[in-house]
Amino acid sequence: MTESSSSVVNGSNYETLHQGRLNMYKSKVGVVLGAQWGDEGKGKVVDMLALEVDIVCRCQGGNNAGHTVVANGTEFDFHLLPSGIVNEKCISVIGNGVVIHLPSLFEELSKNEAKGLQKLEHRLIISDRAHLVFDFHQLVDGMQEAEKGGKSLGTTKKGIGPAYSSKATRNGIRVGELLGDFNIFTDKFKSIVATHLRLFPSINIDVEAELARYKEYAEKIRPYVKDTICFLHTALRQGKKILVEGANAAMLDIDFGTYPYVTSSNCSIGGVLTGLGLPPQTIGDVIGVVKAYTTRVGDGPFPTEQINEIGELLQTKGGEIGVTTKRKRRCGWLDIPLLKYTSLVNGYTSICLTKLDILDTLPEIKVAVAYKRANGETLDHFPGTIAELGEIVVEYATLPGWQESTENIRNFKELPENAQKYVRFLESELSVPVQWVGVGKGRESIINIH
Repeated sequence: MTESSSSVVNGSNYETLHQGRLNMYKSKVGVVLGAQWGDEGKGKVVDMLALEVDIVCRCQGGNNAGHTVVANGTEFDFHLLPSGIVNEKCISVIGNGVVIHLPSLFEELSKNEAKGLQKLEHRLIISDRAHLVFDFHQLVDGMQEAEKGGKSLGTTKKGIGPAYSSKATRNGIRVGELLGDFNIFTDKFKSIVATHLRLFPSINIDVEAELARYKEYAEKIRPYVKDTICFLHTALRQGKKILVEGANAAMLDIDFGTYPYVTSSNCSIGGVLTGLGLPPQTIGDVIGVVKAYTTRVGDGPFPTEQINEIGELLQTKGGEIGVTTKRKRRCGWLDIPLLKYTSLVNGYTSICLTKLDILDTLPEIKVAVAYKRANGETLDHFPGTIAELGEIVVEYATLPGWQESTENIRNFKELPENAQKYVRFLESELSVPVQWVGVGKGRESIINIH
């Protein structure tokens, strides 16, 4: 027995087992992540790439995220559904790391079916481990924001933070528990309600009405629910092509973003692993989506923000209004130190640069190239606190504009020379290849450089 064990551990069998373990997956998972503060155009990129994959997944966030996709002249707004659901040959997966407000999910399904999306029940899979967002989570979200007054975080008030808090304190409720013994669900629901009423006694919750509603939701959602971990690993072993659509963006990551002005989940590469149950060796290309300038919704530090006519031009010409919040987005110049930082965390293998056309009319364009302290010292890292970030001085490079329209161009070499130089400048500064450039709303307006 000892000799047999020794031959497996020390002999060639070990090499075979080790190599077999590495090669057990026939395909790699592609990942699309927001590289700034969100709203970079990830939905459009996913919609484009989804034409060539079998499965598109959401791994974190909730209906606080909003992705706009224009397909065949129809504009779709997605909040919980992966943008890849536009492709009728593609399976969409909502992973265990997502928190789901069922009323919003069913409303989103209904709206998109009315716009022409079909067979959604057969193309959508929801993890039984995903946590539920209840209406009282949304009430609490609003109350917590109101309590902060002038120091509010600018949340969407969709209940995402309170739902993740329930998950972290281990009294949250998963989708699978809704589909199990309803008596157990009832006990858990009453327990979580009691917890929130102790903390927020003024919130109004009709427990019996909610239980009756969720009993109906259980049957509506049942056809969609599966063990998504097993499903995805089986698909990888079969050689299926899988794409992950990150929600929010790196600078809103709860660990790596501008805390506390962040979301409540990991929207960097780590969230892909924990939010879908994937090991690191399954990850292939990591595409960072970068807007050709910078925007953010809500409060928080923003080093390159332009509170002037430049900011107004970018906001107006870029149609910078939040898909979920309907708030105007704050606008500013492209920020290289920020992008270097998020690239460091996420390991981008390529970049998709979007909305280059919004810069078409500018005679000159500034790009942040360094952060400095008040004494002139250049920072060698991205500030870890908002206090430190608030004190930095931005150093800009000024590049010449091109002042001609790029909207109808579909070949990189046909872009104005200065537009090409702008793209190459970003590529050189980040040391990451720019694979695609977007010059319009539809998927057809994305130029493949290589």
